[in-house]
Amino acid sequence: MSKQRIFVPLDSAAVALGADDVAAAIVGEAAARNLDIEIVRTGSRGMHWLEPLIEVEVEGQRVGYGPTQQAEVLSLFDASFLEGAGHEKSVGIVENLPFMKDQQRLTFSRCGITDPLSLSDYQAHGGLDGVKRAIKLQQSDIVEVIKTSGLRGRGGAGFPAGIKWDTVQGAQADQKYIVCNADEGDSGTFADRMIMEGDPLLLIEGMVIAGLGVGATKGYIYLRSEYPIAARILNEAIEVAKSNKLLGDDVLGSGIAFHLTVFIGAGAYICGEETSLLESLEGKRGLVRAKPPLPALEGLFGKPTLVHNALSLCAVPWILANGGDAYAKYGQGRSKGTLAFQLAGNIKQGGLFETAFGVKLGDLVNEYGGGTRTGRPFKAVQIGGPLGAYLPEAMLNLPMDYEVMAQNGAGVGHGGIVVFDDTADLMAQARYAFEFCAEESCGKCTPCRVGAVRGEEVIDKIAAGTDYDQNMVLLEDLCELMVDGSLCAMGGMTPIPVMSAVKHFPDDFAPRHVREAAE
Repeated sequence: MSKQRIFVPLDSAAVALGADDVAAAIVGEAAARNLDIEIVRTGSRGMHWLEPLIEVEVEGQRVGYGPTQQAEVLSLFDASFLEGAGHEKSVGIVENLPFMKDQQRLTFSRCGITDPLSLSDYQAHGGLDGVKRAIKLQQSDIVEVIKTSGLRGRGGAGFPAGIKWDTVQGAQADQKYIVCNADEGDSGTFADRMIMEGDPLLLIEGMVIAGLGVGATKGYIYLRSEYPIAARILNEAIEVAKSNKLLGDDVLGSGIAFHLTVFIGAGAYICGEETSLLESLEGKRGLVRAKPPLPALEGLFGKPTLVHNALSLCAVPWILANGGDAYAKYGQGRSKGTLAFQLAGNIKQGGLFETAFGVKLGDLVNEYGGGTRTGRPFKAVQIGGPLGAYLPEAMLNLPMDYEVMAQNGAGVGHGGIVVFDDTADLMAQARYAFEFCAEESCGKCTPCRVGAVRGEEVIDKIAAGTDYDQNMVLLEDLCELMVDGSLCAMGGMTPIPVMSAVKHFPDDFAPRHVREAAE
């Protein structure tokens, strides 16, 4: 008789909420009752309000219990949870929950289901199908599949991946590189971390396919230092890949080499910008490079380099396995495929929801996110990290689409969605954008380095009512200067949250004494 399997997440969010203690308690209680069980540590399903969510396999389906604490383990055993019996923490069959059932999981199809370090588990759920197909294709044919898919960079810019691949593939050099930008520093984003902890072999497979496509034989995963669990799992997964010839001098018997290394960053937000990241990888201070030359032609160590966000590379295996046309059927317009939307901030059901582009922002916030966690009225949502636009309730009907969002002064970014209720002060949030920029700027260009500090000062004067009209005009002029004159997106995007707050929440920019009098 096979052991009863119990699935407990090893995801950072779950561990922070006590998943390790819950797993240990389950093992201890099972031993005390002479029960033969197997604990399988998986990634997270992405329903963070239910973490730690433990699951038991009953007749081929998984029944979930969460959020579960160590002290509740005894009552779970007493209630016969190993048989899927009822308990106050039971959520039923996990796949049938509306939050799960309504998703279109392509990238995250295995996350929370498989053992992230089991290659056999990975293959049983479709893993390696993409790289096996890629090995049979010419470089140009692999690139063509990516072009057909319509995949765009998931790191925020939304640049067509096929153009990058084509440029690197066509470049002549004795060495080329694949660099994964896993320096996930935007507020409200955690998809990269989740996929690296929950399905690391997917990222490895995506990078191998990219290497096959553009002729690169070496890769680096640039990982932020704040992700120790991801670092451990990635390094262990690389060893698994090496021992099974997914990495090495002869990838799956193809005769083609690909080697991969994890590089830990030092905590600078600016290193999320690709040229600063490359400087850091080379052992230098993370300063933005001027373009041209483009990294695709002169990147890491001056060689052609394909730089992609983790989710971009994780989309590649599905595309190669199923075809570019199949991927392009998801989404709308020029926004093809799916994106892992991350629901955070003042939201009742925070977590990760993967679905095709075109989903309404309001559906993500209210239907799947459940509205504000406080129960107070919704006020604003910020999309795409600390440099994303603030949007009011009237714009919740917008579809998540690169072009539609751009037309409305916003962006999709990395898919992070941060919700605020009616107690939020958008002038304070605008000031924070300048404060954040001043703290994280690499300092190379004046508009960003000095402009952010001047921005804080101007907003303080507006709040105090000092030369109010003149300073409101000055604020707009300063933002225009930062957009036009900054060397990279750090300074160029800082005005986006500021001016969107001014536009959509003008009442919040009245001087403090005026607002206090009105209250």
